[in-house]
Amino acid sequence: MSQEHAVAHKFQRSTGKETPKISTSSLPDIIFILLFFFMMVTVMRDSSLKVKNVLPAATEVQKMEKKSLVNFMYVGAPVEKYRAEVGTAPRLQLDDQFADPEDIGAWVQVLKSNTAEDLKSKLIYSLKADKEVTMGLISDIKQEMRKAEALKLLYSTQVRSEVY
Repeated sequence: MSQEHAVAHKFQRSTGKETPKISTSSLPDIIFILLFFFMMVTVMRDSSLKVKNVLPAATEVQKMEKKSLVNFMYVGAPVEKYRAEVGTAPRLQLDDQFADPEDIGAWVQVLKSNTAEDLKSKLIYSLKADKEVTMGLISDIKQEMRKAEALKLLYSTQVRSEVY
């Protein structure tokens, strides 16, 4: 055999061989890596709003730094979906449930019991009240917060662009 013929024979395709199968042994590892990635980057929503919540505007606003210790209360008229059930009067929403101001004490106790001992004193409560809500309901909420010894109360607003 000549040298050219030997080189050509070496690189010729053999017709009897099948293509090798793709190894799937690393497939579970790839799936778990993707699953872990999506679990880390997905933000879970704490609660879905059942009340109208257009925040009032303010000029002196500070942004929260550590939001993990903030627990939100929403106050406003029920959205259309729940009006037949609870009426049209402004309501308090704690987590995913409608509540009365008298329920705040129990809600605060549950939050404190689910929090580490060293962080209990750092819990913050944020009131997101619709701009149409009267001060009577806000005052009742504040009184119940005092009774529950939940004294770190913030009022959430949106930034007003112009100063009066």
